[in-house]
Amino acid sequence: MTKQLPNKKRLSNFLVTRLRPKPTAFLIWDTIQRGLVIQIRPTGHKSWYVIYTHNKRSRWYKIADAGAIKLAEARKIANQVMYEVAQDKDPAAERRASRSTGTFDDLAERYREYSKKKNKSWKQAEALVRVRLLPKWGKLMASDITRSDVKLLIGRIDAPITANQVLASASAIFSFAIREEIGGIKVNPCVGVERNKTTSRERVLSDGEIPKFWRALDSVGLIEAMALRVTLLTGQRPGEVSAMRSEHIDEGWWTMPGKPVPELRWPGTKNAASHRVWLSKPVREIIERMEATGLIFSGPRGGAVGNLDGPMRSVCSDLGIARATPHDLRRTFSTTVTSLKFGKDAMNRVTNHLDRSIASVYDRFEYAEENQKIMEAVASKILTLIDGGSDNVVAFVKA
Repeated sequence: MTKQLPNKKRLSNFLVTRLRPKPTAFLIWDTIQRGLVIQIRPTGHKSWYVIYTHNKRSRWYKIADAGAIKLAEARKIANQVMYEVAQDKDPAAERRASRSTGTFDDLAERYREYSKKKNKSWKQAEALVRVRLLPKWGKLMASDITRSDVKLLIGRIDAPITANQVLASASAIFSFAIREEIGGIKVNPCVGVERNKTTSRERVLSDGEIPKFWRALDSVGLIEAMALRVTLLTGQRPGEVSAMRSEHIDEGWWTMPGKPVPELRWPGTKNAASHRVWLSKPVREIIERMEATGLIFSGPRGGAVGNLDGPMRSVCSDLGIARATPHDLRRTFSTTVTSLKFGKDAMNRVTNHLDRSIASVYDRFEYAEENQKIMEAVASKILTLIDGGSDNVVAFVKA
């Protein structure tokens, strides 16, 4: 693939006013002042930035909105920033440090950077913080937030599960601040706030729902449908199925590295434990018919297919059945394993539930034959429910 060269122009005030947005944000580099760029977003919003490298990492220093200052002033500021860079300084980092005021917004940002490295589910918690906490607490001093503030905010959230999740997210941020001795915070105001009582959600597709659900997937996108079917047939985590790659499949076995593989955009397994899965005949047929090299289930932008929950909701709505999530397909698979009398230990093993026993250190291929038998038996049971076990249940026309 040919590397795309930077879009460089001799900027002028006239040119800046004539720039029009595109479907995605883009940059134009000034050929007069080194490092100066103007960014144009799809909304038409324009901003001046200085982009430079410090310690081999790219840094973005925002100057101002293009409507606030003219080109000459932007060049003047960019020149000063690049002078500081030449002195081995990092102006963007220094600006962030100078703006740290001890607000909850600042604390949440620091926790976000920490959790990105420690928690693979950080995006879900970050979304709750952004939507539920920052609008109310963002400008408050984090150390001034009290238990009464927490109770008031949580009490205004109608959905019990969401309220509990927001409380947990807030508590994690304050616990982080105490542990890292940030902002003089000594007490977690979330401690002692009562959680809402919720009913454990154990949704499993019934034998009668499975064939209806399977066929209804034809109404959603091809890639999404196939990824969800593979999730049901293998019992693996939906995010790992979405990121499945041909490089990890050999002679019917799918070997998932526990750690992330950035060059392949493989996220790693949830528990960071490498896992080896036998792919049953129906799954191998789906993969072969996808005719994919590299990412098996590729989304419209080339990355792993996402938002599998949307198609699930759509199918359940069309069928008039209780809502089910992609993870419920994994739960359905696990229930099928135990219903076939293979036992809970076998179910945990094939679905990569972390085993902390001493036995877990032994050869991971020890149960290969039994695991293969389990995966084929579960697939056979599911296909029998769908279409009497005939060979055409996974057939589809590739666009």
